[in-house]
Order: sequence, then C-alpha cells, then structure tokens
Amino acid sequence: MIPQIPDDIQTPAYVLDVAALKRNLATATRVRREAGVKILLATKAWAMPAAFPMMRDVLDGTTASGEYEARMGREEFGREVHVYAPAYGPGEIERLTGIADHIYANSPEQMAKVLDVVRASGRTGLAVGARINPGYSNATVGGALYDPCAPCSRFGTTVEDIDQLPWDDIDIFHVHTLCESLADGSVGLIEHVARSFEPYLRRVKAVNFGGGHFMNKPGYDVGKLIAALKAFRGEFGVEVYLEPGAGLVVDTGYLVSTVIGLHRNERDIAILDASASTHMPDVLEVPYTPAILGAEKPGVLAHSYILGGKTCMTGDVIGEYSFNAPLVPGSRVIFSDMMQYSFVKNTTFNGTPLPDLAMLHEDGRYEVVRSFGYEEFRRRLG
Repeated sequence: MIPQIPDDIQTPAYVLDVAALKRNLATATRVRREAGVKILLATKAWAMPAAFPMMRDVLDGTTASGEYEARMGREEFGREVHVYAPAYGPGEIERLTGIADHIYANSPEQMAKVLDVVRASGRTGLAVGARINPGYSNATVGGALYDPCAPCSRFGTTVEDIDQLPWDDIDIFHVHTLCESLADGSVGLIEHVARSFEPYLRRVKAVNFGGGHFMNKPGYDVGKLIAALKAFRGEFGVEVYLEPGAGLVVDTGYLVSTVIGLHRNERDIAILDASASTHMPDVLEVPYTPAILGAEKPGVLAHSYILGGKTCMTGDVIGEYSFNAPLVPGSRVIFSDMMQYSFVKNTTFNGTPLPDLAMLHEDGRYEVVRSFGYEEFRRRLG
C-alpha cells in the first residue's frame, strides 16, 4: 500500500509511519505479557526521540553501544538503560556509572575494569553483565560482516576463557548472535544457551538474549518464541531480556526521494536526491537492493532504470528497477523499510544534505521532526 504522503514535501525525507510502528509495538507487548520478559530498544539500529513517548509504556528501556547512546536513552527515553561496548575509553565507565543501570563487559580484561569502577562509584543497584560468545550464530544477512560469532570476532568472552570471569560478581549473562533471524534462530539460541551454559546461568540474576530477533517480519512465529522464553524462565528462574532494534521498526517507514536528473550510458540511469553512500549505507555494506513502492525488478515493467545518488563516488548505486511510467525530473521514488539502520548511519560526504526526519501520523498529518542544512555539514568539519 502506497502511503498517503503529501506531494509537496521536501525530499529526501525519512518518514516514520506511526500506525505501522504501533502495529509492531503490539507484538512486543504480546511477547512481554505472555513470556514475562523485558524488551529493550537497541538504539544502534534506530533512534527517533520524537517517537519515544509512544514507546515508553510498551518497552522497558533502551540498550546502547556506548556513552552517547546511553545518555540519549537516559535523557530521552527515561527507563532502564543498558550499555555494552567491546571496550570502553578513558573515563567512559566512570561517566556511565551515573547514566546506565546495567553495564556489560566484553572480556575478562574489561570486566576487571568495569567492576573496579562500579565498586568505586558506590552506586547501589548498578548491575554488571558479561557478554559471552556462545559459538552459536544465526545471522541471516551479510555473512561474516554481520555475524557476531564469526571467526576472530571481537565480541564476547569465548568459551575457552569463560572461567576467567568472576562469576560471583556478575549479575547478567549476555549473548548477542542473531541478525534478522526468524523464530528458529531465536529459539535455537535460547536452547543452545540453556543446554551449554547451565552452570553459569544458575549463578546470575538475569539473561540477555540480545538483538536480531526479527519478531515483526512476516513468517516469524511469535508463539514459538514465547514458548521458548517461558520454558527458559521456568527452568532457570531468571529475569530475561531481549533487545531488538530492527525487529521493532521493520517495515515502519520510508525514504522518500526525487529524481533530479537523467543520464544514458548503455542503459537509462536516474539520479536521485537520495544516496546509497550517504543515506542508505547498508545497500553497499550488506549489500542489498531495497524495495521501491510501485517498482519491480528490471525488465518486469515497461521502463527500466539504474538508480544512483548525486555523490562523486562511482559505487553510489542503489540498484536497477523497472517502472510503469518513464521517470522524469521531479518523479517521486519511495523506498520502503527505511527505518532500521538508516539515518543512524548517515554521513554528509560530498556535502550531501541529510534528509528530513518526519512522521506520518495516523490522521494523515505529516510532521517534520528535524531538518538539516549547510550548518550541519559545516559543524562536523571543525
């Protein structure tokens, strides 16, 4: 279904579909209620503070990949704040003790630093977690680039080193091995952890199964996830966390762009005001070809085009598509599923303007949350 986005909006623009987000949050509500677990928003995948008010009553908090994301979670979301990084910079742990509720350490070396700082802070109730590399992976996209358990991965204490951790001082057993996984991956991880790490699970207060649970993707068996979580909680009597990011915002928004030029070099090429390099980096990193509303694969419809951005990078190509009508300067092109890992990764390479951030409300109202101009480009250059 093509969203009713006004024709006169400024592009490029990321547009959050509020109704779609609420549908996805209903899934999180069901999992929390029926499985008795806590769910956190992984802000590394998506963060739009303007939308946080509609999420606070549904989710238990946020999980961060460093100090700045943790601070945003504390100031803008305001519930539990969890933070993990493979290593913390000078003074970062000290500052996090005043921001976060749960701090995760990546290795025995990092755990020693975290525990020393947490003890020195004198703050009670600050939980410490250990990230473990369990040797199980179900990263379904991107190969080793998105596989936390790939060979030589820097994420998590390995099984070989697990007994170097001071388990009497650790509150949370943490694993994150999934990426865009359906229920079989989620359940597989839960069962693998239960089967392989029972002695350690008996010594902690909580288990965090990380992100990558693609619970709102068509084909995800939510009931199967709930059953596995209930069985795990029943066996070990611990609090359980999930921290999806993309799984909460999949298919909840768009990147709206405009054709600004046409070119011919063996094939027809349309140049957009949106860019793979600066606005859709996962198109090049995964790589993948995003869907466009009303378009098909090349050759299916009457008019085929390669779509590219306006940067000087040769590889700034989004993909090849076909359309019912010819593209002309001013034609609108709407990319779907553009909330996850989109604007959180944008750059201003070449001075390319950052897209507007906007919300399409349930009553049809279009609200621009933030616009960016030259000042944002200049500010980032010192």
